[in-house]
Parts: sequence; C-alpha cells; structure tokens
Amino acid sequence: MPTAKPAPPRTCVATVSLSGSLTEKLTAAARAGFDGVEIFENDLLASPLDATEIRARCADLGLTIDLYQPMRDIEAVPADLFAANLRRARHKFELMNRLGTDTVLVCSSVSPHAVDDDALAAGQLARLADLAQEFGVRVAYEALAWGRHVSTYDHAWRIVETAGHPALGTCLDSFHILSRGSDPRGIEDIPGEKIFFLQLADAPPLAMDVLQWSRHYRCFPGQGGFDVAGLLRHVLRAGYTGPLSLEVFNDVVRQAEAGPTAVDAHRSLLVLQEAVGRVELPAPVVPTGIAFAELVTPDAEPVTAVLGALGFARTARHRGKPVDLWQRGEARILVNTAGAARRDGTQLAAIGLEFPDPAGAARRAEALLAPVLPRRRAPGDTPLDAVAAPDGTELFFCATGHPELPDWRTDFEDLPVTGETIGPDRSPAAAPGDTSAAVPGPLRVDHLALSQPWHQFDEAVLFHRGVLGLDARESVDLADPYGLLRSRAVSDPAGRVRIALSVGPGPADDTAHAQHIALATADVVAAARRFRAAGGRLLAIPANYYDDLAARYGLPDDECRTYRDLGILYDRDGRGELRHCYTLTVGRVFFELVQRDGDHPGYGAPDAPVRLAAQHGARHLGG
Repeated sequence: MPTAKPAPPRTCVATVSLSGSLTEKLTAAARAGFDGVEIFENDLLASPLDATEIRARCADLGLTIDLYQPMRDIEAVPADLFAANLRRARHKFELMNRLGTDTVLVCSSVSPHAVDDDALAAGQLARLADLAQEFGVRVAYEALAWGRHVSTYDHAWRIVETAGHPALGTCLDSFHILSRGSDPRGIEDIPGEKIFFLQLADAPPLAMDVLQWSRHYRCFPGQGGFDVAGLLRHVLRAGYTGPLSLEVFNDVVRQAEAGPTAVDAHRSLLVLQEAVGRVELPAPVVPTGIAFAELVTPDAEPVTAVLGALGFARTARHRGKPVDLWQRGEARILVNTAGAARRDGTQLAAIGLEFPDPAGAARRAEALLAPVLPRRRAPGDTPLDAVAAPDGTELFFCATGHPELPDWRTDFEDLPVTGETIGPDRSPAAAPGDTSAAVPGPLRVDHLALSQPWHQFDEAVLFHRGVLGLDARESVDLADPYGLLRSRAVSDPAGRVRIALSVGPGPADDTAHAQHIALATADVVAAARRFRAAGGRLLAIPANYYDDLAARYGLPDDECRTYRDLGILYDRDGRGELRHCYTLTVGRVFFELVQRDGDHPGYGAPDAPVRLAAQHGARHLGG
C-alpha cells in the first residue's frame, strides 16, 4: 500500500506581522486564507475589545488563536523576582483562558537580574509549567538570538529537557536560529511532541547587531537570504505537527496595508510548503520570452517619435481598442491611448510573457493568490489570461506564433508601413543588398526595469520567483543623488526574460524613478548613431565618467571619444562586456540600447549612479 501523504500543516500569522488595529489584522489574516493567528500582547492591550470579544471575533472569522506572546524575563532570576513573575504569569494564563488559546511563548531572559545557571532556569520553568498546567496552558520556551545567557535553540532545548515537564516544550524560530549561523540539523534530535510551536521568518544577509536586524529587517520566507525551507525540513523530520506561523518584524510591513501584506504572507507559506513537499501546486511554468511591453499614454506622439527613431514601425492596430503595435525584430511595443486620465503620463502598464503552457502558468498564478484580471472581450477576441503583479502591472500569458494555441496578434489588423522595407515579421528589415541596415536597430527586448511602490519590493521579488518561476539575484543598492535605489533582478535560466525590480528610499519616491525598456542590439554604436540621426535624443553623460573609464579599462582614445559623443556607458567582467546608452525620459518611461558581448550577465549597476545623476540633471533642465 502506498504511504499516505501528510496533510498540509495549518497556517498561522502573528498579529505583529500586519499593520493596523487588531480587528483589521484579524480580518486581513482571515481573508488571505490563514487558519490561525498568534496574538501579540501589545495588539491585545491596545484593542477596545476584551479577551472574550477577541475570541468571538476570531471564531466568526474562522480563525483559531494558536499562541499568545510574549512572556519575557521569567527564568534564572532571584527567588523574590521569580515569585513576582509567577503572579504575572497567573494573570496571563487567566487571560489566555478567556482568549481560548492554550500555548504561551516564553522568551529566554534578557534581564540584567538573570544568572547563568541552567539548573535554576530549568527548575523555575518547571514551576511555571506547573502553574500553566492548572489552566490547561502549555509553555513554549524560545531562545532569543540576543538572550542574556540562552541564545541558541539547542541550549534552550537542553533546559527544557532538564526540566522534564509535560507542559513545557520549546518554540523554534527560524530567524533566531539562522541569524546566529546555528546548524539546524540538530533540530531532528528534539522529539516532535516537545516542539510546541514554530515561527518562520526570512531576512536579507546583513552585517549588523542581531537585535536591530530582527526588529527591522525580517521578511517573509522566500524574500530574504536564509534557507528557511532547509530548516523546515529538519523540523518536519523531527515529527512536528503544529502550525507553520509567520512572525515578521519589519519597518515597511508596519506601514503597509494589512490586506495585501497578509496575501503576500500566505503566498510565502504556500511556496515554502511546496518546497518541502507538503502542498501540491500547479507546477511552475517558466516564461521563455517577452511577447510585448504595453505603454499607456494620454499622448502617443512623444513616445511614438522615440520608437520611430529607434527603428520601430507601426505595423498593426487593435480591431476594437486604441492600441497600436510597433515592432522591430522580436521587440514589440504596444502603445495604448485609452489611458488619457493617467496622471503620470506615459508608463509601462502591461507585459506579455511567452510561455510553453500559458494555461498552466495561469493556474499556478491563481493558486498562488495572484489577482486574476477580468477582461472585456469582444466576440472573436483572443482569450488571454492575465494577472496583476504587486505593483499593478498586468501580466499576460502568451504563446506568440504557436500553431495550436491562441495568438494575441490575431486581435490586430495589419497596417500599411511606409518609409522602410518590412521583413516577414512586419518589422523594418534590410533593403536588398544592404547589410548595414540590419545591424543598428533593436533585435529584441533585453530586459525590463520596473519601479516598485516602496512597500512592495520584497513582495514583488517573491511574486516573480514563486508565481513565474524566475531566479532572483542578490539585492544591490545603487547611489542616487537623492538617496539609495535598491534593485534586485529576476530572470529565467536562459536570460530570455530579465526583469530588474527597483525601489527608492521611501513613500515619496514611488514615482521619482522611471521604468524602462532595454532593447538588445548587435552594435550599440551603430544603433545610437542611427537613433540620433533620426532625430532622437540620447542621455548625455558627464565627461568625467569617460576620463575615469579610460583609466579603469585602458580603452583606446578613439573608442572613449565615440562613447562620450553618444553617451554610451561601458562595463566588463570576466564573462564579457556590456555597452549601453539611454534615451531621454517620456512620462515615466525611457529606453535603453544594450549590447552584450560574451556572456555578460549584468544590468549596468556600476554605471547606475552616473546614469541616475544624468537623468535627474536632464529632468531639472527640462529635457
């Protein structure tokens, strides 16, 4: 007989992980699909509802209260102080009975009165567990990474084991374990029934005080750099059967809207459970290319002038909407003038991604809580599935040119194209006998760069990794004249889909940085000259950059002069070279011409501070 697969663990979120009032937090958790919550003491103290009303509210929402936390500075203290701690604990246990929860979190002491005496700690925790047992409560003892004498999970477990009390177990917290570099394999030596609770959080790799790291930079699993899935495997092998609970302290989360944050949190648990084989989701379908990028604009002329100078031709128009298709090679740009009310002018509003199985990709997106976008289709319109990314960008699931799947281009009617010879794909092609014209123009979309709302950067990374199956590179900080721009790139293994996600330093920076479309070309110098000859304006780069460039790389003088004249930036590493230049910004969008030689994987991060300063200068000068 085949072994039955274990049921998925219950999911839980600590109220401290969401913003707002306790009522708002509970509502958001329930709507996002969580089974239960941890009630953080400060949330309860600040709530106008009493414990019985909170219990009733949770029951109405279908939520259990799986933990009450925290009780601090209990153990290894002088007798008079411990007697006061027991009086305090009695009150908490009575409160927990009214709340309807049976597990309390006790953190390892940080009190200056605590002594380094494991036997005393075990004895006092046993006495605390005696009192808890009278109220039907269990005590889950957790090692804080900054605990005064107990700061590792294995040390906390030794104390629990010494106490030997049935109402005393341990709580494991992925942040406290992984931030200290502890080996989680030892978790498997803890009997599963003595692991009373599990709290999960990720975090970016930072070199800083662990308390500050914990209080300000925790994030949901899959958004940081910890191996949370590896730790969870050890916990499950130990026999743990309790809920998987998220406990995240994060400055951004504290200010973001609770509803979307709760959805992001639940998505992170779904992806995590999939990684450890505890839930089955539709398999990832990794995109293989970019079908189109759609610009929405109240005034098409400025952006179409740039597209024309880049060598694009207007090849088709949507049958029922004011949307034009501009094309060059494999690069396709839709220009949509239906968004005349948009306050930011031209912006990148939608992306068509190529998938070998668009329907399968859409099923996975829906299973991972991506908002499915309703579409008003006229009779005969191509049935395309679409979802919204966290920043609102619409993502369409496409299969361009597939003989057996719907092709979005059938919604467009071909237009006569004048001024250039048009190839079989209806993009500008070389005239007979002319080999030069085929080189300068863009060949395909190299990458897209999307500015994220300040509170959705980590959510966007998890979304693109979990929903779209893209790999994420390490986050980098880029120096902007007015702060730091944080950026993280995601891509498919072949590099046919590259998206650079970026965010500024705060809420006021939401729209300060533009989105851009990077276009691959075989010869950036020829492409830049063609663009400028056609009336296009390239971003000017300061001469100081080129003086430094010559010194850094030893480039010939004539090559540096060419780059300076055209505003071309240059980078290289052991894998190849990158040459790139930028158009001026239209609305919130600009274009980049990119030439990759060898296997250069970058996005121009070393040049970004110079580029950002030049763009700020161009904007202040009005052009």
